[in-house]
Formats: sequence, structure tokens, C-alpha cells
Amino acid sequence: MREATAKTKYVRISPRKARLAAGLIRGKDVEDALLQLLYSNLKGGRLLKKTLDSAIANAETLHSVQRRDLKVKEVRIDAGPTMKRAKSKSRGGRVPVLKRMSHFTVVVGTES
Repeated sequence: MREATAKTKYVRISPRKARLAAGLIRGKDVEDALLQLLYSNLKGGRLLKKTLDSAIANAETLHSVQRRDLKVKEVRIDAGPTMKRAKSKSRGGRVPVLKRMSHFTVVVGTES
């Protein structure tokens, strides 16, 4: 079984929202996964598609496998650092704003 990995770090999307797109492609053929991400109306889908494209290119380059033989083995969305900002509110108050980041890991491989 040949596997190839791609990682994208410090992506400016919250992990919770990115995991919605990850659930769409987990365990599918890469062709089906690419179509699913292409036509999903999610920001996480557009960002995850880039990482999936990179994993496919890694598999084709390093292991000389055909794209049609690949499946999505693992999709992991981990929490990255959080940027902390403040928003001004009434009567001199302030409210914290958390700008979350994610780390994407995509593993593709052949069946056998």
C-alpha cells in the first residue's frame, strides 16, 4: 500500500467549520472527493481542495501511481493558534474576538 501526505498549516478558518468539508471526502475516491469539494458551497471545501490536489501530486510524483487508483485514506483538521483581537462595545467596554486557525493533513493511498 502506497501513501502520500500533504499538510497545510495556519489556514485562516476555524477547525469546526473546516471539519464540515472534511467529512464530505473521508474514505472516497480522489476523483469523487475533488468533485465534491469543487461543487460544495463551503470555504473549507475550497481550501481543503488545494491540500488534496497537493497530496495527489505527491502520490503521482513519488510513487508513480495513477490518479484513478487513489483513495482518501485520512483527513485530519487540527486546531492551530488563535489570534486574539478586541472589538469595542458600548460604554467603553470591549469584547474579545478569537480568530482561529487550522492545520490540514490529507493522506491518499492505493487500496492494496
